[in-house]
Amino acid sequence: MHEDGNGGGGHAAAPGPASGVDQPGFLALERELTVLLRRARASQGEMAREVHPDLEPSAYGLLVRLDECGTQRATELAAYIGVGKATMSRQLRALEELGLVAREPDPADGRAWLVALTEEGHGRVSRVREARRARYAGRLADWDPAEVVELARLLHQLNRGMERW
Repeated sequence: MHEDGNGGGGHAAAPGPASGVDQPGFLALERELTVLLRRARASQGEMAREVHPDLEPSAYGLLVRLDECGTQRATELAAYIGVGKATMSRQLRALEELGLVAREPDPADGRAWLVALTEEGHGRVSRVREARRARYAGRLADWDPAEVVELARLLHQLNRGMERW
């Protein structure tokens, strides 16, 4: 299989050149994003194991969200991650059992739950995130700092645009 993830099989009908999708820039973007996303999935699994050996890779993003935003309603977390209430409830139960999060009833709405990192969870997530940033710094040491800032700006712009999909 090629690095871009395309197995060389049949191709779906593509829009004509007038649409712009056949431009070299979009072809390169597709290829590079495919590689980046594959590596990100692998990295997420590694980060999850570093937080706790029994942590599911999909739960790592949930812990990062709580680390960045603080206490959240379970329904807000489910919407952010893009999962249903049942899936979120199962993930939160597993995270509670690992001692990484705590849930308590929302005083403003007794039907809702508030979720927060425990002290243990915060410490573990913080250590892993610091180590991750150190790896980025090492791998990008030969980049101009302005290029790193520009990459972060462009990725932010891309992520904002993808929220509208």
